[in-house]
Amino acid sequence: MDFALPADLVAYLAELDAFIDAEIRPLEQADDNIRFFDHRREYARTDFENGGLPRHEWEDLLRQSRKIADQAGHWRFSAPKKYGGQDGANLWMAVIRDRFAQKGLGLHNDLQNEHSIVGNFPFVAMFEEFGTEAQKQEFILGGFEGKRRVAFGLTEPDHGSDATWMETRAVAETRDGVAGWRIDGAKMWITGMHVASHCALFARTRGSPGEARGITCFLVPNPTEGLKIEEWMWTFNMPTDHPRLSLTNVWVPHEAILGEEGRGLSLAQSFVHQNRIRQAASSLGAATFCVEESVRYARMRKPFGEELARNQGIQFPLVELATQCEMLRMLIYKTAWEMDQMPHKEIEHRLSDKISMCNYYANRLVCEAADRAMQVHGGIGYSRHKPFEHIYRHHRRYRITEGAEEIQMRKVAAYLFGYLGPRKAEFAAL
Repeated sequence: MDFALPADLVAYLAELDAFIDAEIRPLEQADDNIRFFDHRREYARTDFENGGLPRHEWEDLLRQSRKIADQAGHWRFSAPKKYGGQDGANLWMAVIRDRFAQKGLGLHNDLQNEHSIVGNFPFVAMFEEFGTEAQKQEFILGGFEGKRRVAFGLTEPDHGSDATWMETRAVAETRDGVAGWRIDGAKMWITGMHVASHCALFARTRGSPGEARGITCFLVPNPTEGLKIEEWMWTFNMPTDHPRLSLTNVWVPHEAILGEEGRGLSLAQSFVHQNRIRQAASSLGAATFCVEESVRYARMRKPFGEELARNQGIQFPLVELATQCEMLRMLIYKTAWEMDQMPHKEIEHRLSDKISMCNYYANRLVCEAADRAMQVHGGIGYSRHKPFEHIYRHHRRYRITEGAEEIQMRKVAAYLFGYLGPRKAEFAAL
């Protein structure tokens, strides 16, 4: 077994480091752009008088950095070559995301809004696997050109993890001689609707509540008649772009269906696996950053004339966290590598439990590491002059929004005890 990273991946990491130093850091420092990352970050990013939405200046800066990265050949790295990418593997993406988050806050990688100079495009895989050729051209290429942006409309005000019980309904209806669907219901926490051109909206088209079959994904234009943003939900980590919306007599043509009618949840699972392993790597990197910053501070700080690091009360909690980071890094890298060894559609059946392990544990670990960093740093650690409160507030949401950790643990249990996954046959005779 060889645990060394591929030589070409190591070389690419060095290339990315040099690119950040040469192109991204100077932009971050120009025209007081640092206000988006220093103690002023929450106010600088948030338009508090406009529903708490992101300020235009903040999102303009993010677009500018992505454009520079795209011109350099980095932003589309994970996308297929036919769309201008480099067929970036899951392992490479996990390592890159880990590396970026270890650098701390910066324009190179800000996961409050899923921004990175090496982009994450789970929708590309979703359209590639399930879309028609016309949909691929419109939404994949249109997405990279900035003409299309798709929000993900699964969660409802009364239904989150229990997606099979969703109350949004779509019924077949012909209008003006065109076959289509009328959609009625409500959705919540649909991130990015303020800039989305479409919402990949899930609705039950047949079957009974609780059944996985019978849910369909529709590409609903935004804005469209009958789709209303009811309110923007203010959150622990601002700015917000997560609305509650209603759908009243919304109509779309039959061609708006993405994938097969009634098989929408399979499509949703396609979305989450790439996202979860990469987000787990980011949480791991942020946790490592918190540990390393705490170690440096403890060596520098000298209360009572002696390094803070001499105290076992400081050492041992950081030792525990450093150990967990090292173990988790091996699991994330191994799982990402295994994802690269099989067809995309096989991942759900063979590796879903390992991806859930990586994700729920990483999200829990980064919160523990940020909390410990605040404690080690004392008063300054609690302030906004250090990044730990921002890291905690941001990553705390992933223990809920990336699939609640309890739901992910239930997935792991189903695989472990053979109710789902490769071990199902092993326990069939019991």
